Amino acid sequence: KVHVIYAHPVPESLNAAAHQVVVETLTAKGWEVDDCDLYAEGFDPVLSEQERRDYHNTEINLAPVQGYVDRLRAADAVVFCHPIWNFGLPAILKGWHDRVLLPDIAFKMPQHEGETIKPGLQHIKRLGVFTTCGASRWLTMYIGAPGRRTLLRGVGLLLAPRARKVFAAHYLMDTAPRPSLERHLTRVAMKTDKLIAYRAPTAQGRVATT
Repeated sequence: KVHVIYAHPVPESLNAAAHQVVVETLTAKGWEVDDCDLYAEGFDPVLSEQERRDYHNTEINLAPVQGYVDRLRAADAVVFCHPIWNFGLPAILKGWHDRVLLPDIAFKMPQHEGETIKPGLQHIKRLGVFTTCGASRWLTMYIGAPGRRTLLRGVGLLLAPRARKVFAAHYLMDTAPRPSLERHLTRVAMKTDKLIAYRAPTAQGRVATT
């Protein structure tokens, strides 16, 4: 099962087209797709005062977002489709991170001084990130490449060891000609196919068929 997290409010956007390509490619290959359109579902990105107070209480912290946590727990793969706005993730997607990627769900909190967090999403073996940027590639890299930093590297560290990861971004998209946009969609389809065609190592070191 693939959990697709989509964050863009405009149905005729390039992100919407990429999202459609991802879902169609996955479905055509026989994967079960849990498609989460954050805007269409009216996801509330605001971490409330009470949620923050309960954040480290792993017995109750997931209650406000139980449904979203259950969907993440049921996934073998996760794919993010989103733009980069103002050098960061859209607020609705950042809110999903703040509210759903909780202690004892996405990661294990340190128990002793000097320890760091430990991965909590090791059942997820594949991660895809498809994004668009108004800035150039060099400027995006200069400010830290949010799509790569927060998702590919940050969330990626919480997944299974050697989890398969794919990434595609379209830079300078606001002035890009149509052929360039179409090439991006082709690249998204190819990367999605590569993601699900991957054969993950099993605990015994053998190759598991998918």
